[in-house]
Amino acid sequence: MRVARSELILGGQKSGKSRRAERLAQAWLAERADRRAVLIATGQAHDEEMRARIARHQRERAQRLPRMQTVEEPRDLAGAIARHGEARTLLVVDCLTLWLTHWLMPAGDAMARKYEEKTALTQDWQAQSALFLEALKSAPGPIVLVGNEIGLGVIPLGAEVRAFVDALGVLNQRVAAACERVTLMVAGIPVVVKGGA
Repeated sequence: MRVARSELILGGQKSGKSRRAERLAQAWLAERADRRAVLIATGQAHDEEMRARIARHQRERAQRLPRMQTVEEPRDLAGAIARHGEARTLLVVDCLTLWLTHWLMPAGDAMARKYEEKTALTQDWQAQSALFLEALKSAPGPIVLVGNEIGLGVIPLGAEVRAFVDALGVLNQRVAAACERVTLMVAGIPVVVKGGA
């Protein structure tokens, strides 16, 4: 499995996106002992089910990839890429959809108040998105990005949800344009959309 300079892995829920990213990290680490892999996790536990889900993912990932370090960064992806990126380190960002959610549909009281200020939030998101895309292009080492493809279903009810689906579609397009390879996961099977396998 060849690790690309940058790869966007898209798919539906439980399609095998994160598992492909882990396999790429395993391939990267297997090539040389001095290589590192860092997972930049964007998920946050706002309820008991999510806490249990995150804990399970951490345990399972530690068994499959004991050499992969995990850092949590729900909002400042550009900063995380700058802090952890280096030529001998593969970065895995999992996932872009949750990152966008933290910006456009924040949870918690303070963030909910900010959600009321939609103009400011949109401007913040646009600035962060631009910083992230610049960090992606200038990352010194390989980077694997995981995100959901949610635009294939019915048009959602509610203007805010439709705006989120639109924003994710635009983000996916911009990231795909910046990446060397784009892979769509379908039922655990990688379908290369852009770049070689």
